[in-house]
Order: sequence, then structure tokens, then C-alpha cells
Amino acid sequence: QVQLVESGGGLVQAGGSLRLSCAASGTTVKSNIMAWYRLAPGKQRELVAFIGVSGSTNYADSVKGRFTISRDNAENTVYLHMNSLRPEDTAVYYCNAVVQVTTRTNLYWGQGTQVTVSS
Repeated sequence: QVQLVESGGGLVQAGGSLRLSCAASGTTVKSNIMAWYRLAPGKQRELVAFIGVSGSTNYADSVKGRFTISRDNAENTVYLHMNSLRPEDTAVYYCNAVVQVTTRTNLYWGQGTQVTVSS
């Protein structure tokens, strides 16, 4: 059983910073592609960032230069460091794991954590 638990969301003023955490169990973050998505009211789900098995990272243009995805293999946790936050970053942020088991690829999601950026 794979479980992802996000934490670290909250209310922050524009220009501030937050660090989101995604604690994984039932799988190891170093063995999977791990990603952060976000969903804002009235908008489509957006891929924010992902980190590959090799440690390579990719970011949405809207967050590039402001957000950083990282992982701590010892803690089996993925992080999203968010700097220079803007009101348009307000959304529920979800952790995602792409887990390959034999011939099947399974996607797992956390419950999400709310990030609200005030102007």
C-alpha cells in the first residue's frame, strides 16, 4: 500500500515562502518519479514540478526560478520549496508518485495541502 501525506501549507503574504512536504510510505521516493501538482478554483490541474529517479528536475514556466523540488531519501520525503509567492499561486497542492510494478504503472496521490497567498 502506497500512501502520500502532504503538509506545510498555510496562509502567507505575497513575497513570502513556504516549504511543502510529502512523506511517502509503501514505496521509496528515490525509486519513483515524484511530482507536485496544484489545483486552483476555476482552473485545470497543473503540473508544478517533478523529480526523476536520477534526480533531474523540471518545472512549470509559471514557477521556474521561484520553486524548487527536492527529496530526502533518508526521510523518504519529497519537498517543494516555494519562494516569492504570488496570489496566483493559491491552490491545493498535491503530491504524486509514479510507481512501476512489473508491467503496470500506478499513480498515487496525497490528499493535498492548501496554500493561500494574500496580496
